[in-house]
Amino acid sequence: MRGKAKGRVRPPIPEVEATIEALADDGCGVARIDGKVAFVAGGLPGERVRIAFERSRRQYDHARVVEVLSPSPDRVDPPCPHYGICGGCSLQHLDPEAQVAAKALLLREKLERFGGVEPARWLEPVSGDAWHYRRSARLGVRDVPAKGGIIVGFRERRSHFLTPLHECLVLDRRAAALLPALRELISSLSCRERLPQVEVACGDEEWALVFRHLVPLADRDVERLRAFGKDHGVRVYGQAGGPETVAPLWPADPGPLHYEMPYFGLRMAFLPTDFIQVNAVLNRTMVQRAIELLGPRDGETVLDLFCGLGNFTLPAARAAAATVIGVESDERLIAAATGNAARNGVANASFRRADLYEEAAVRELWNGLKPQRLLLDPPRSGAIEVLKLMPGKGAPERIVYVSCNPATLARDAEYLVNARGYRLEAAGVLDMFPHTSHVESIAVFEQGRKG
Repeated sequence: MRGKAKGRVRPPIPEVEATIEALADDGCGVARIDGKVAFVAGGLPGERVRIAFERSRRQYDHARVVEVLSPSPDRVDPPCPHYGICGGCSLQHLDPEAQVAAKALLLREKLERFGGVEPARWLEPVSGDAWHYRRSARLGVRDVPAKGGIIVGFRERRSHFLTPLHECLVLDRRAAALLPALRELISSLSCRERLPQVEVACGDEEWALVFRHLVPLADRDVERLRAFGKDHGVRVYGQAGGPETVAPLWPADPGPLHYEMPYFGLRMAFLPTDFIQVNAVLNRTMVQRAIELLGPRDGETVLDLFCGLGNFTLPAARAAAATVIGVESDERLIAAATGNAARNGVANASFRRADLYEEAAVRELWNGLKPQRLLLDPPRSGAIEVLKLMPGKGAPERIVYVSCNPATLARDAEYLVNARGYRLEAAGVLDMFPHTSHVESIAVFEQGRKG
């Protein structure tokens, strides 16, 4: 029909009452109105609410809570003044303990519904401090004169617009405290209209800001950025293009950032644009749990796929006199991981570059290695390509799978259990991202005992 957006219909009536039945993957409540599903931002299971429709599709609607008529006992007042507009968090209205329980339920449902599997035992959920945990973030920047000029923040919920953040309760305290000053700094730059983002990267001691600029920095701008870094004790970098263009502005030769893993006696170096787990405390706990579940033994070969900086590789090498091999597609991360092994005196870990989504590279990898233990920490798309090319003879006896997407974990678990004869020994969640709907989980597979 002319004049109407494809795939959309006119929203129903503006407001209705509804009962929230469950939580969706994105943290919205799920309601049914005249048989049609509505995803309700701000709704919690069991609540009776009044909702307003925001967008309508043929199969489902998007809505938000206007009034809570019968609140859940797990409902709390969101402390952040930006909550409900900013898209950085979606569950601040749910008690933190209940958030963890909801994520554990989501993992259970995904494994049962999409994988048709259930672990022999459920691991206790792992959680930590729910506030100021986020040590890496990408803040958007826009110059919007109609809204007072420069805006620095995360995207609004279901929008490309930015939320003007004056504070952030999940961002590392050092970065959160500088948000107003950061806005003032960018407002003073001549390139402010061509500066789309600022990346935050926090080590245990030092931290950094990386300013992405689409035009060369004027000398005056460079001086202001350097003065900002010096005055506020933060390392400042410019980035004109891809990651290879990141260059320090202050100090001139800053060296890498670091985070500690005391249980393993490791100090990990990384650059501001390198991938690290956003939650330092949960990362330490997650790595310790993963290595305990993996159980590397002296003389074995351990393979760590999607190894990044060696976040799991080096702890596995510390845990036993095993040969530990990390594999990653990013050459910069391989170089960083190799450097981390050398600086920490870890001689039984080595690293290789391979594209783990490219069939020939994966076949070559499996043809040359027969590990007894396998650790996987893939991106959201999962690891099905790697698993399907895994050899039948000489396959790993035990697999520990760390996942940031329960749906692809469930898919891969179904393959391992039903096609390859593994048993799903254990599974559980780690609350790496409090107040968001993101679910980090871990699963253990044992060979030779079909479950």
